[in-house]
Amino acid sequence: MRIHSPCIRMILTLLFTTGVATIIHSAIGQTKSPKPSPSVIELNMNSTEYQEVLGGPPKSVSMESGLVVLAPSKSGEKHSTKKYEEVLVIFSGTGEMRITGRPTLNLKPNVVAYCPPMTEHYIANTGPAPLRYLYVAAKAQP
Repeated sequence: MRIHSPCIRMILTLLFTTGVATIIHSAIGQTKSPKPSPSVIELNMNSTEYQEVLGGPPKSVSMESGLVVLAPSKSGEKHSTKKYEEVLVIFSGTGEMRITGRPTLNLKPNVVAYCPPMTEHYIANTGPAPLRYLYVAAKAQP
């Protein structure tokens, strides 16, 4: 690699001759995310808004989840699961998982809906009461 700036060249020379670059490189190489620990997360079932449950590392390896409260006649944003798979656990209300190019899944209490990787979809509340559900998404294995 050729360095054209005399100022940058001088700084790099100083870092390498004083050993600071080696210390920085060692510190960066040793930085690792802490391992997830077992935990209990209490859901607020009376909430009228979204509640994050797991947000990925360091709370979990790849899992993300949240308690969603969707008002009557409202829907979530259309999105793709990409390299993730997703499951919804319905607590109350009624709705639909509308999937691009596939049949719609009906959602009601005590139902678990699964959405595979690379699937575009969104959730719509089709009932008169709030639709409450927990979603859990995790990276699918190759």
